Amino acid sequence: MQLPESWLREFCNPPIDSAALCEMLTMGGMEVEEARPAAPPFSGVVVGQVLEVARHPNADRLSVCRVDIGGHEPLEIVCGAPNVRAGIKVPCARVGAELPPPADSPDGAPFRIKVGQLRGVESQGMLCSARELRLSDDHGGLLILDEAAVVGRDVRDELRLDDTLLTLKLTPNLGHCLSVYGVARELAALSGAPLLRPVLPR
Repeated sequence: MQLPESWLREFCNPPIDSAALCEMLTMGGMEVEEARPAAPPFSGVVVGQVLEVARHPNADRLSVCRVDIGGHEPLEIVCGAPNVRAGIKVPCARVGAELPPPADSPDGAPFRIKVGQLRGVESQGMLCSARELRLSDDHGGLLILDEAAVVGRDVRDELRLDDTLLTLKLTPNLGHCLSVYGVARELAALSGAPLLRPVLPR
């Protein structure tokens, strides 16, 4: 079973760090097989809203976008994604951002975003897919964010990516731990921390 640590702590939050939490779960019979970051390191990526999309004057498969990232003026960004359109909110890597290294990177160095020229048009950043942020292998287009996403907010905060994914190796007698709340109930018994009941809408 896999679950985010932050979700578990919404129901039971003992005053211990992640390593101690994993040790407590393992000693309680719920072996933590893996604890890994929810996302690789990257910085300088914020929520951007695409205001306008125009065809690139010198390339059929590229678009020139005006993107609001909460600054004084929108950015002009050249984009080749097939699903780009006005109105959507997407991750926008600003100039100076550092993205996870590409899979074929020889040295594993971060990919740094600079002001570039694409077919004669200046691009002041980069609109990102989930694959470019190493959040999934999907490279079918831009990662479209929720309409309620706050323009200019760091994407790591917006998507709660500074989290740890726990993989539990459960034995057949622990069927009651096949839910986040079930694991939280066991954690409360092990740690003595209070168990918070979920509030269900009526």
